[in-house]
Amino acid sequence: MEERNLLNPAFCAMLLWHAARGYAKENKDLMPIEWSFLVLPLVLPLSTRVKLLEERDMSLSEWCDKCSAYLDGFGKRAKLLCSHTREALVFGGLHGLLDVSQGGIGAKGPRDRKKSVHGILRDRTSNDVRDCAKCAKFLGELFIRTRNPARVMHLLGVQS
Repeated sequence: MEERNLLNPAFCAMLLWHAARGYAKENKDLMPIEWSFLVLPLVLPLSTRVKLLEERDMSLSEWCDKCSAYLDGFGKRAKLLCSHTREALVFGGLHGLLDVSQGGIGAKGPRDRKKSVHGILRDRTSNDVRDCAKCAKFLGELFIRTRNPARVMHLLGVQS
């Protein structure tokens, strides 16, 4: 039951929306589409999510060095979640949550915090769901600081 809830296309699309929002905070460009495939495998496992949120002052390369144990099996996990990410991208695009193109993904929807997905999450969800959203947003911010999709993929041990 929990796995079905976590892999729900609407929930996964919401996490991608938060990652794209975090990315857009520093850069108005679309987040590279390949990075969307890293969001779910980093955000959904509780241990990785907690460690990412605890170590917010580190760069991605520092985090990967210090927390390498949390990346064991990451490539396999990322591969297993590819179909769920694709489904979330389609769902988000069809329902006006995400701008999905060859250039990347962007968060669509109101900028007004009270009407945004974040506002809805803040008021009507569990702490775990809010932490997933915070972590996804932080990943978007972290990715833009790294700036190089190939470097991010290499640090996480996956191929683009």
